[in-house]
Amino acid sequence: MNKAIQSLKLSLLHTGFASLDTSWNHDNVISTFSRLFLVTKGSGVIFHSYEEVALKPGYLYLIPSFTYSRYTCPSKLELYYLHFLEEVGDGLSIFDLRDFIYEIKFSEFEKKNFERLLELYPTRSLENDDPRVYDNRKEILKLKKDNDFIAASKLIETQGLLRLLFFHFIKEGKSNKIQVRSTFYEVLNYIKEHLHEPMTVNELASRYNLSADHFSRVFQQKFGLRPSKYIQSVKIERSETLLITTNNTIAQIAEKTGWENVSYYTRVFKKVTGKTPGQFRAERSSV
Repeated sequence: MNKAIQSLKLSLLHTGFASLDTSWNHDNVISTFSRLFLVTKGSGVIFHSYEEVALKPGYLYLIPSFTYSRYTCPSKLELYYLHFLEEVGDGLSIFDLRDFIYEIKFSEFEKKNFERLLELYPTRSLENDDPRVYDNRKEILKLKKDNDFIAASKLIETQGLLRLLFFHFIKEGKSNKIQVRSTFYEVLNYIKEHLHEPMTVNELASRYNLSADHFSRVFQQKFGLRPSKYIQSVKIERSETLLITTNNTIAQIAEKTGWENVSYYTRVFKKVTGKTPGQFRAERSSV
């Protein structure tokens, strides 16, 4: 497990300081990146990972990628914010491997780390706090390209600052996710690496010398959903990422994420997200 954690890569997208009011009222926010909020004044409410959390001054908050979220501000709210991409190994998310807390009390040290990131990236702040404006394909593609040209010393410092802020949220001690190291950690990796190929639960179980029933039962115990549902959710998440971050056609994305055909992909995507892939891309591409 430590080998996987050592491969953790964090990539900065946006960072800044915001003074918000009642207009900060956004629902159905599902981003390909994670967020950190460091609250200095006022109050607000965020909902994600099936929890409603009151934002309070003096606390630092984590919102993981690919989680349904909503945000509200009853009056005034001031905070530092940070948006970043994360992955371990070959495209696996650290949220697949470890348990996390989502609220910690911050010290002056964490605040200075945010301030330093603002010094390093004065042009990465948001002009508009509406996720429909900044959480889109063109913006993420541009920032990822910009990151390729960051000087080595600045990149190393950025990685260090991001890790110093992020590591606080990882739960220590035993975790159901840590216990999947031998077989089911490999299963998650295999699913994500072979998503474009035909894949059935029977084939997955056979690959790891387990019966389909036993495999499905243990998988659900460890991850809270059936393997078929997990595969579908990963396909949807991967296709959302491709819709936002590439110029691939809908047909190409359906093929890359292992759907039988475009019409089936479109039907399932709309059932899960409430939008067709084309509508999802259009909303995220409008700047």
